[in-house]
Amino acid sequence: MNKVEKFIDGYIKDYKSYKPSWNYEDGCVLKGVLDLYSATDDEKYKTFVLKYLDEFIEKDGKIKGYHMENHHLDDVNSGKVLFDVYKMTGDEKYKKAIETIFNQVKTQPRTNEGNFWHKDIYPHQVWLDGLYMVMPFYIKYIKNFGDLKDLSDIVNQFANVRRLMYDNEKKLYYHGYDESRKEAWSDKKTGVSQNFWGRAEGWFVMALVDVLEEMDERMESEKDALLKIFNEAIDGLIIYQDEKTGMWYQVLDKGGEKGNYQETSATLMISYSILKGIRLNLLPQKYKEHGVKAFEGTVNKYIVEDEGKLALGGICSVAGLGNNPYRDGSYDYYISEKVVYDDPKGVGALMMAYSEIIKIN
Repeated sequence: MNKVEKFIDGYIKDYKSYKPSWNYEDGCVLKGVLDLYSATDDEKYKTFVLKYLDEFIEKDGKIKGYHMENHHLDDVNSGKVLFDVYKMTGDEKYKKAIETIFNQVKTQPRTNEGNFWHKDIYPHQVWLDGLYMVMPFYIKYIKNFGDLKDLSDIVNQFANVRRLMYDNEKKLYYHGYDESRKEAWSDKKTGVSQNFWGRAEGWFVMALVDVLEEMDERMESEKDALLKIFNEAIDGLIIYQDEKTGMWYQVLDKGGEKGNYQETSATLMISYSILKGIRLNLLPQKYKEHGVKAFEGTVNKYIVEDEGKLALGGICSVAGLGNNPYRDGSYDYYISEKVVYDDPKGVGALMMAYSEIIKIN
C-alpha cells in the first residue's frame, strides 16, 4: 500500500462528520470516496458512503439539519452522490431526498442575469464556489428525472460567469461578483472582487468537468459551449503552475509575494479537473503531465507523518467575502486565513484526483 492509500485508509476509518448537520464539506469526502469506489470496486468505499448517508437521511427522505429556506448553495453539494447511491440500492428514500434538494434549486433566488444567489445572506452575489455546489447536482437531476430544456439554464449561468468574472489579461477568474455593487469588496464598475483565489478557481474547473461528464449526445451544442470555457480556464491556470512543485498558490497570480503559499486543496482540485478532462477526451493528452505533477507535488510536500499517523497539510481552512467580521477580498485577507491539516475540502479533492490517477494508468 502506498503513502496515499495508507493516508486515505486512516482518514476514512476515523472520519467524523464535519458538522452535525448536512454540509458541503462532508459532500467533498463522499464524492471522493465514491470516485475511489468507481476506480477500484473496493467495497469499503461503498460501505463508508452508505453508512454516512444512513445517519443523515431518514426513511421518508428527510435530511438531518438541511434547511432549504436558507438558500445556501453549499447545501446542495452533498446531494450529488445520491443519484449513484439511489441506482446502487434502489432505496426510495434517496429519491425523496433528491427531490427535496431539487426544490431548493427551483426556488433559489437569482441575479437579474439569471445566476443563483450564493446564499440569502449574500444577496445578488455569485461566487465561483457556488457553481460547484449546485451544477453537477442540477445536471444529474435533469438527466435522470427532469427536463432537458433546463440545460440552457446551466449553460447560461456558466456563460454569465465567463462574461462577468473572467480577466482577459490574467486569464483567471475573480472569486466573487456582486450585481448590486453594494459590497465593499466589489469593484464599483465591474462588480467583481479584487483577487484570484486558488480554491475558488478549483471549484470552478471541477464544476465544469463534472457537468461535462454528464453531457450526452442529446446535448452537443451545450457541451461545445462549456468545453470552450473549460479549455480556456485550464490553459489560464497552467500559466501559474509552479514549475518546481507543480502546485498552485493560495492567490494564483502572486506566487512570489510575501505570505503566499502553495495551497493543497486548489492544487488537487485543478489536478483532478485536468486528469478527468484527459480521461474524458476533453483536453489534449499533453496536459496529463501537468495533472500528475500537481498531484505528486502535493503528496510529496504535504502528506506528513505525525506521531505515527499520516496527515495532509497546506489546506486553507476557509475563505469567503463579506459577512462579519468583514472579509474584504484583499491579498492580505486571503493569506491571513488559517492553514490546517486534514480538512475535508483538501482530502476530498485528494481522493478525487487519486481516483483519476488510478483510472488513467
